[in-house]
Amino acid sequence: MPIRGKILNVQKSSVTDMLKNAECGAIIQVIGAGSGRTFDLDAARYGKIIMMTDADVDGSHIRTLFHRYMRPMVEAGRVFAAVPPLHRVQLTQPKKGQDKYVYTYSDRELRDELLEFQSKNIRYKDSIQRYEGLGEMDADQPAETTMDPRHRTLRRIDLSDLEAAEGVFDLLMGNDVAPRNEFITSSAAMLDRSRIDI
Repeated sequence: MPIRGKILNVQKSSVTDMLKNAECGAIIQVIGAGSGRTFDLDAARYGKIIMMTDADVDGSHIRTLFHRYMRPMVEAGRVFAAVPPLHRVQLTQPKKGQDKYVYTYSDRELRDELLEFQSKNIRYKDSIQRYEGLGEMDADQPAETTMDPRHRTLRRIDLSDLEAAEGVFDLLMGNDVAPRNEFITSSAAMLDRSRIDI
């Protein structure tokens, strides 16, 4: 189910505002189990919910919606995040039966793959594509890498994920400015300035 509009930040919204938001309402309706105190896990139309979002605020808002209003689904281990790849390496001379592209999901995995290619004399293009989000992929790439059950990587969302995300979200988007300033100041030292596109 595609989300077309802007999903509401339910962290700071009333139940009434949440229900008025078209995207929140659509998610609740599609799942078919109600929301909040009336949520009935047995009535859910799906045994597994897979969210495929960029690593931006909209994905956090969707997870917060599940945490606040459909929590039994998370507690039952039925909510997952589809993990899109971070890099694409193109092999220049793939062997028979070998894929033309290798996708990696972290900088460490990329480094390990490249070391393995070098040790096995497997050639690849020097220009390695780095994805910043699903929108940077060609139309067939999300289907191939993130939706195909044979190749996709799913990560189960649990309450600790949601509570940690909620804590960071409160810190960054909340009304209390002092802790946010402290977090930004202390995190600035970890910033890789070469990754900033100005």
